[in-house]
Amino acid sequence: MTSLDPACAGVVAALEGDPFYRAICGNDAEDAVRRRTILAQYFDYSIHEGRVIGRSVHLADPALGVAVWLLPQDVDVESRAAHDKRAFLEAILDEEGRSNYNRIVKFMKAKALTMVGKDAWYLSILAVDPTAHGRGYGRGLLEPTIAEADRAGATCYLETFNPRNHLFYERFGFATTARFAEPTTGASYTVMIRAPRPLAENGAPEDAKERKP
Repeated sequence: MTSLDPACAGVVAALEGDPFYRAICGNDAEDAVRRRTILAQYFDYSIHEGRVIGRSVHLADPALGVAVWLLPQDVDVESRAAHDKRAFLEAILDEEGRSNYNRIVKFMKAKALTMVGKDAWYLSILAVDPTAHGRGYGRGLLEPTIAEADRAGATCYLETFNPRNHLFYERFGFATTARFAEPTTGASYTVMIRAPRPLAENGAPEDAKERKP
């Protein structure tokens, strides 16, 4: 059996209470062992997916956290990725979990497309092992791809069910743009969008330029 990405256990610990991830576990949501097994496989796939059609960023100790971004792709690549994702979900989720996944993703994608274009960079997952919170690891996971997005002039966005995340993301230039009640989970979530920052002559974002006295 292929080993899971080393970040998976920490990501499960950080995110297993999230309404979306509980919903996709379907009838296994209340069984802690089954739920964590399903989510570990789901996050492992998502990290791999990020490597293929986006970015997967680890820390120096890869077990401590990960950031997964999905970037715009041409139609053929997106079609293959969607086909592979459906096959994977068919293999690990029960019927209720797949149904929940499809309804939630359809609802959230439709809402997002009213606010960002198809060329936006999507922060799909950001998680730090709860035992390592408060050490600046979230910054280390976010900054490389945000800097890359600024160089590319790309808008970034994310969706979060946890209002405690808002202040953290605001520090990196994300702004709360809309809040929606998601009908399948019965929970509210926030869409946060980050416009690209202009680059200084040295290639750094304008607000990162050294200020001379």
